[in-house]
Order: sequence, then structure tokens, then C-alpha cells
Amino acid sequence: MLIGVMSDSHDYIRGVRLAAKLFKEHGVELVVHLGDVVAPFTLRALREQGVRDAIIIYGNNDGERRLLERVAASLGYRIYEPPRIEVLGGVRIAMLHGWGSEEETLSVVEALAESGAVDVVLYGHTHKSRVEKRGAKIVLNPGETCGCLTGRMSVAILDTKTREASIHELGLREDHL
Repeated sequence: MLIGVMSDSHDYIRGVRLAAKLFKEHGVELVVHLGDVVAPFTLRALREQGVRDAIIIYGNNDGERRLLERVAASLGYRIYEPPRIEVLGGVRIAMLHGWGSEEETLSVVEALAESGAVDVVLYGHTHKSRVEKRGAKIVLNPGETCGCLTGRMSVAILDTKTREASIHELGLREDHL
């Protein structure tokens, strides 16, 4: 199974559209958004770009939760509080956004990775892309879809069959200072 992984879109529709286009080109079957969608219109933009199946994990900037829930449900997307563990493509995957400082988020990520309870840990919040293989385990942060902190927009693709993951650059954010 090919899973498109994105995070921290922060309502930046250009990044969302580029992500959906890349996922479609690669034959992604499911998109996991690891939080900080922010507004429901971002979910609608994903659907308009052809994303039919998505799991959304709440982030610290997702304030309109009831409206996000209603819109996600109307689109056939699933939305969850973090952390969420699901078996996707035969692989046990932990999904979370993160909270507090980068160190706080990474301490939780590391605990999950070392726990033996999951095969893959997907997280966001830090806006820093990362793919780390530890034997058969993968720790993955797709970076930021919005490009608002680094100026670089990125997403990732996880192949559950081969247990490989890759970061994909979407380009530079044009209005980044």
C-alpha cells in the first residue's frame, strides 16, 4: 500500500494542491495528514484535488475541531486525536502530530519507536523532514506542506509493501521571507 504523508499545511492551499497532485502521480491509495490542517476548507481542497481516502490527526493548531469533524465525515475522511495506531497495509503505524517543544515531541516519538508496539512512527509539528530506518522500523516526519517556517514544502510517501519511505520536495514557498 502506498500512503501519502503530509503535515503542517496551515491552510496553505498551494502546498495542499501540489501534495495531492504528487500523491496522484505516484498512485497513493491513502493520505495521512499529521495535523495542523487548521481550517475545514483545507480538507475540501484535498478532496477537490482527488484525495478520496484520508486519515487526519489533530494538531495543536486545529481549533475548529467540531467543524473539522463534520467536514471530514462529509468527505469520507477519518479524523482522530493523537496518538492513533492503525494497521495499514499490514504494517502497524503510530500517527501523531506533536506538542510543546521539538524536544518534547521527539521524546514521545523515540519512546514509540523503541517500544516494539509499532513498525512505523509518523509525526509532524517540528516542520523538519526526516526519514530514519532502524532495521525494519521507520521513523518519518514529512516536513511542512506549508513551507511557512523553512520556505520548503515537502511531503512523504510510505510504501508498506517494501517498507520504504521517501521525502518529496514540492518546491519553495513563493512568499517566504
